[in-house]
Amino acid sequence: MSKVRVHSFGVSVDGFSAGPSQSLENPLGLGGVALHKWHMRTRTFQQQHGNGEGTTGIDDEFEARGLENIGAYIMGRNMFGPLRGPWPDHDWKGWWDENPPYHVPVFVLTSHYRPPLEMEGGTVFHFITEGIEAALARAKAAAGSRDIRIAGGASTVRQYLSARLVDQMHLAISPTLLGGGTPLFAGIDLPKLGYDVVEHTSSDLATHVVIARRD
Repeated sequence: MSKVRVHSFGVSVDGFSAGPSQSLENPLGLGGVALHKWHMRTRTFQQQHGNGEGTTGIDDEFEARGLENIGAYIMGRNMFGPLRGPWPDHDWKGWWDENPPYHVPVFVLTSHYRPPLEMEGGTVFHFITEGIEAALARAKAAAGSRDIRIAGGASTVRQYLSARLVDQMHLAISPTLLGGGTPLFAGIDLPKLGYDVVEHTSSDLATHVVIARRD
């Protein structure tokens, strides 16, 4: 049976998943890059993006786990691109080049229709206007027996957590304070929703915490 998973989700010690003042030029917000230093240096990340050898160890193990058995992704519109409102045109094809790193169907939550966007390497973006459960149903149909990964951003993760639709979530807590930005768990009571910490360990750049939903 497939699972709904969140992986490699960076968060600061004070609970922000992106810094303040996000923009096209600075999509992670002020200071937000610090949340991703741990995985950008790993062998898995470097090999995926073709930039070199990378490091092994705890961080690489968690980064690699996030790619195992994934048959589809779900993301919010902001993670696809910075545009708001009706799509002015279809020229914007996401934050990536012509070959995004997904290589499976990706379902983008949006309020405005856009036809599917087929990219190199097997990535096809489908734009879903009917809400999170419709997106999940489409993702499950596409993934088959494989798992669905909620790629982000924070608003999308909160919606799926609040609906108790996430089976497992991996947080990478970076030793940095942002002081503002996008709060990850605002308005969410994880224990009340039935989530427990099931694993935790640390490297020099992140504390890795895994939470899972009780059956």
